Amino acid sequence: MREFTYTITDAHGIHARPAGLLAAAARQYTASVKVSCGDRTADGKRLLALMTLEAHCGDRLSFRIEGDDEDQAAEALLRTCGEVV
Repeated sequence: MREFTYTITDAHGIHARPAGLLAAAARQYTASVKVSCGDRTADGKRLLALMTLEAHCGDRLSFRIEGDDEDQAAEALLRTCGEVV
């Protein structure tokens, strides 16, 4: 299992575009991806689920990745976070 946190720096937080890019990155791997913000948790492979987190600038996202390709998935998701949120 791999875990990391990321603090949102985008002034708009998680909206459709970054949620879509994160979900697309997560779907490239077989590992399960769970993303939490506060007391909410979402399937990181589903755009709408990510948007229900209602994450804003300054909020911390916690990622939990489990599966055969978890190392590669975690690296890709961390890179994607830095690019879009």
